[in-house]
Amino acid sequence: MLVVQQAWRRLRRRLRTGPVYRWRYTGRTPERVLIAPPDLRLADPQIASEIYHGRFPFAGRMVEAGGQSPFQLDVAHRGWLEALHGFRWLRHMHAADSELATANARALMADWMASHGRRIAGVAWDPAVTARRVIAWLQHSAVVLKGADFAFYRQFLRSLSLQIRYLRSMAPEMADGEERLRARIALAFAALSLPVPTPVLRHATRQLCRELDRQVLPDGGHVSRSPHAVLELLADLLPLRQTYANQAEAPPGALVGAVERMLPMLRFFRHREGSLARFNGMGVTVHDRVAAILRHDDTAGAPLLHAPYSGYERLALGTTTVIADTGAPPPPELSHEAHAGCLSFELSSGRTQVIVNCGIDRFGADDFRPLGRATAAHSTATVNDTSQARFNLSGRLCGLLGTPLVAGPRTVDCRRHDGDGRHGFRASHDGYLSRFGLVHERALALSADGGVLDGVDRFLRPGGIPSGGGADRVALRFHLHPDIALAEGDKGRLVLAASNGETWTFACAHARPEIEESIFLAGIAGPVRSRQIVVYLAPDERPELHWRLSRMGASEA
Repeated sequence: MLVVQQAWRRLRRRLRTGPVYRWRYTGRTPERVLIAPPDLRLADPQIASEIYHGRFPFAGRMVEAGGQSPFQLDVAHRGWLEALHGFRWLRHMHAADSELATANARALMADWMASHGRRIAGVAWDPAVTARRVIAWLQHSAVVLKGADFAFYRQFLRSLSLQIRYLRSMAPEMADGEERLRARIALAFAALSLPVPTPVLRHATRQLCRELDRQVLPDGGHVSRSPHAVLELLADLLPLRQTYANQAEAPPGALVGAVERMLPMLRFFRHREGSLARFNGMGVTVHDRVAAILRHDDTAGAPLLHAPYSGYERLALGTTTVIADTGAPPPPELSHEAHAGCLSFELSSGRTQVIVNCGIDRFGADDFRPLGRATAAHSTATVNDTSQARFNLSGRLCGLLGTPLVAGPRTVDCRRHDGDGRHGFRASHDGYLSRFGLVHERALALSADGGVLDGVDRFLRPGGIPSGGGADRVALRFHLHPDIALAEGDKGRLVLAASNGETWTFACAHARPEIEESIFLAGIAGPVRSRQIVVYLAPDERPELHWRLSRMGASEA
């Protein structure tokens, strides 16, 4: 079904870029830009200097133009091309605040309009890339047009209006998810920033509200279940809300409500030291980016503890924070970033990250992406070395479908148990039921002072019956942050020591934990070697494991 939908959508998009539809993208050119919306994304003037010298550091790749136009280079890395044609790098030129940077930005924009402005094809005109480019051109129009001659000014407006009409036509044909919502955001920005008839603004606002109501869940999460999507969308929605106000237009209720729900949800995913939990497409966290977004959260209160619509739980007592994935995967069309990590968790203590998921390297080799999405890269259980979900990795279909999650847990049950000064929950998923006849159930409970996390993992047959024995082999994995040193202690315990002197111990009943190699894919400088605690349950053992993580000096009562 997904194959048919994607093929049909691709056909309609191809028709809309052909000569039959091309006439729809012509029309009146606006006379001026009324307002330049703000940009909340961090800017680095040093990158403007690199660009001036012909070096383009995008998407984790440094490409040297060697005196050529960057838009004419034959670069195979799609992420780099999308970043180049998306023009978000204009913010660095803006931050440089110099005539040289302004002239360079204008020259590069003129170069793009000459080489790609009229031929609607390729990465440059992918609707998602076009949406990002429209937003960036509007946000930094003031710096680009500063000192520009009349010919460039008209060329800029003519190209911008063409892109807007094209995006308006393509938005309904875009795949569901974050990029379709961003296209609606871009069209709302355009209707506010350019002199357009009132019905155009009303239509853009109405379509935006429809997508917001559909994609932003009641608890503030995104339908893709990705923390990264929440962060990225807020970076666009907050300036859009401000632009409505700057134009003396009341921001629509759907926009205001979405922002007010998403800001607390971003806090929900955030550990005390600033990193976002590594679930469903989240890699490295740029702390300043998160802080810049959260400065707009007027409540600045404690994060949510229970996000039932997004499928996450948060235990937070003392200085300890536990964030757990307790939800079913999103539908296939929304699962291109989804991980097979149901019932995985992360634990931090103050500014120390202890238990983590491996995360992903968003700018690394494509071969690493499936590794980071697999169940074994998460702090949860695997059965017979298989993932609880499967992804489309077919070479034939990747070009059409991408790599969505095509099979995984269908039923995930979660119940919160708070009381007696403790936070806890019990959850289960059936991701291994069809293949191995097993349901994984996990219960976590955090003590009142945050010093002890008790866990119980069970593997049951349908109906809650213990699995007994059989040929199945279960591995419970606890991935450690690279900054945590791991050593063997007394009485079968393992000692987890942080560089700041904080120490935790891991112990479990009826099984001996083992120390194995791991890899932390979400390092700020790329993948980093780390360690993991692995507990294996042999077929003839009782399929239930009680384990405990204790901070040294904490009460274990």
